[in-house]
Amino acid sequence: MLLTDEAPARTRAIDPAFRRDIIEGLSRSPKATPPIWFYDRRGSELFEAITDLPEYYPTRTETALLKAHGADLAAAIGEGRAVVEFGAGSARKTPHLLRAIQPAAYVPIDISGDFLRASSADLAQAFPDLPVLPLVGDFNGPLELPKAVEGLPRLGFFPGSTIGNMEPDAAVDLLRAMRRLLGREAMLLIGMDRIKDRARLVSAYDDAAGVTAAFNLNLVERINRELEGDLPVDGFAHRAVWNDEKARIEMHLEAVRPLHFHVAGQCFRMAPGETIHTESSHKYGARDERLLLRAGGWEPVREWTDAEGLFTLVLAEAG
Repeated sequence: MLLTDEAPARTRAIDPAFRRDIIEGLSRSPKATPPIWFYDRRGSELFEAITDLPEYYPTRTETALLKAHGADLAAAIGEGRAVVEFGAGSARKTPHLLRAIQPAAYVPIDISGDFLRASSADLAQAFPDLPVLPLVGDFNGPLELPKAVEGLPRLGFFPGSTIGNMEPDAAVDLLRAMRRLLGREAMLLIGMDRIKDRARLVSAYDDAAGVTAAFNLNLVERINRELEGDLPVDGFAHRAVWNDEKARIEMHLEAVRPLHFHVAGQCFRMAPGETIHTESSHKYGARDERLLLRAGGWEPVREWTDAEGLFTLVLAEAG
């Protein structure tokens, strides 16, 4: 059952946080913007297309882990928890978890309201006896869970290695915020991408079909549409590089010629080869992931990894 008081908005004002982050990011040297702004409706659709690409191993690997270890998850987590999913998107992996652990409620959180409502309606139809309580918001900011889950033990679900999009200090801050939001008896099931061969990593973020490039460039189109921008889309090229020192893939929008453009009434210039750093995706070794979780207030209790060692699901308890 889908429970929500929010009606779809017919018109939307400019998001002041979007404007602030983009102006600040383009004013820096080097330029950088937060990855959260990829996810308008078109960006969310493109990301879902990325997850089906042959080069993009995380989604299918994590899904296979959820399918294969449902009984283990049920035994470790137990029944009757409220599942709170951070950055739910299409919630494609979620049914495997819900079927395994039989929760008391499901709270998907996502910044893209239209996308969230559509995926929540689909899940409510698939699980008619489960209260589905979508919450539109940025999980990096203050949140208040629905009153319907008060008193229930909670399981945070943070799949997809989204934690890797954050700098380590910000990741620790987020884990601590999750710990506060979810409460004393909470558990957290989190996906974490492992360090692996450079070529495999780069191809996962620079696919042959150009879907990831379109996802990256959609940010330019969103800026033009929502912030009165005049950035030339053909003036940028998608770049994905492995930063070995920081153990992360970086996505950039690289200027392919001298650029002069405006955003929200402000003027910006870029030289050929200059980039906007749009996303990082940190990869973790086994010790790194445990250290990160403990720093964030979580004690790892179980983990499941595929045979190739590509990806890990970690179950942790509130410390």
